[in-house]
Amino acid sequence: MRARLAMTYAGIKVEQREILLKDKPQAMLDASPKGTVPVLVFENGQVIDESLDIMLWALEQHDPNDWLSHQEQAIPLIDINDNAFKPWLDKYKYADRFPEHSKAYYRKQGETFLQTLETLLEQHTFLHVNQPSLTDYAIFPFIRQFSFVDLVWFEQAPYPKLQVWLNKHLQSNLFEKVMVKHPVWMQE
Repeated sequence: MRARLAMTYAGIKVEQREILLKDKPQAMLDASPKGTVPVLVFENGQVIDESLDIMLWALEQHDPNDWLSHQEQAIPLIDINDNAFKPWLDKYKYADRFPEHSKAYYRKQGETFLQTLETLLEQHTFLHVNQPSLTDYAIFPFIRQFSFVDLVWFEQAPYPKLQVWLNKHLQSNLFEKVMVKHPVWMQE
């Protein structure tokens, strides 16, 4: 989602191919053998297959609201999101696959990051300033996932600033544009 957000924001037109992860097309695997999404394939054969790298590439092409202006603050926080928070998110979402601990335990581990974000949002409307930046859009999809695991819990959790921040993203025109459903691409 975050790659689509950046591409849409930057006004970059692409042929989007929706795939089923349980039935990955050979063309995708040929382009990126690691078999994860997203994969951005250029006409010249260049491939970018990390969502943050796609975001950065798109914003280097066109960044009308200066999302990259706080990149020195963004990258460390995004790194915590991707490498510390995301594993807890996955275990929280799929707790039945990780029976070593309870779902509540995994949620509690993820809450450490939620508290970090809440603290940042007590200082600004968005994570670093009073307008959205790279950090917000790189992290937002993961907080959305976390909230949707148990929406009743999330809406009552002690993160009022984070809840407002998340709702701003969920109600934005940009989010609406990227959430348009596409048919699954069938390789010919």
